This record gives sequence, C-alpha cells and structure tokens, in this order.
Amino acid sequence: MKITEPPRTPGQRKADLLHRLEREIDIWVATADTGGVPCLVPLWFVWHDQAVWLCTRLTNPTGRNLRDGRRARLALGDTRDVVLVDGDVETFTTPEVPSKAAEAFRAKTGWDPREDHASYAFFRVRPSAVQAWCEEHELPRRHLMRDGVWVV
Repeated sequence: MKITEPPRTPGQRKADLLHRLEREIDIWVATADTGGVPCLVPLWFVWHDQAVWLCTRLTNPTGRNLRDGRRARLALGDTRDVVLVDGDVETFTTPEVPSKAAEAFRAKTGWDPREDHASYAFFRVRPSAVQAWCEEHELPRRHLMRDGVWVV
C-alpha cells in the first residue's frame, strides 16, 4: 500500500479528533485490575465538558477497574486512523452524576442509566495525554496533548 495523502497538520488532527469524539458512539476502554490483569471492552461514551463520560456497572471488571485504578486508556479507530487517550478517572454513582453530563450521555446514546439498574455508575475520564495519527507518516507529530494540556 502506498501513502499518497500528505500528513495532516497537528491542528487538523485535533479538529478531526474533536469531530470524532462528537460523532462516534463507541470507544475502546482499556483498564487493569490491582493485580495488573488487563481488561479491554467497548463502551458507549459522550464527550462532554472536555472529558469522556462512560457508563457501566460497578459490579463488572471494567467498572471496578475504573473505580479502583482511577486510570484508563481509551481508543478510537482502526490501525490506519488511531486515537489514543490516556486519562484519570473519577467515579459517580447515578445519584451523584452531574445532571448535564447524564443528559448529554442520554441525548447521544438514547439510554439513561439513571433509570436502569442501581449498579450502574458514570465515569469521567479527563484526558492527560492524547495521540492521533493516520498511517506511519503521521507518527512524528502524533502527540496532541501532554500532561492534560493541548500542545496544538
């Protein structure tokens, strides 16, 4: 395969990333338990107030890992159009979740976990690092955020 498109500028990558966060509904969520056993699952998400909001049950491995480990790596895309987001996690039970975040989640997904089973919780992932690239030629300038600050 031959790459014919020029690399995107970092500013265009950030714009593309923010568009994808608004448009896409599923995101890969990678966590680990206290013993280091990894877990990777897709979850619905919403980009709200400069954070990724997820929802899952506290009784499953992903929910426990998000709550206890307080770190996650999120991924969008396939191997030719990659977004990686590393972030710090804060857990909210359904009565604790900010109403604007829960409403944004409901508006995007069509599902309101606050009206579902009590074991659901919301997780706010605040990005600390973001990388985005399409193909190998964009690898050199893939870092869009470091230490929680956009570098573009």
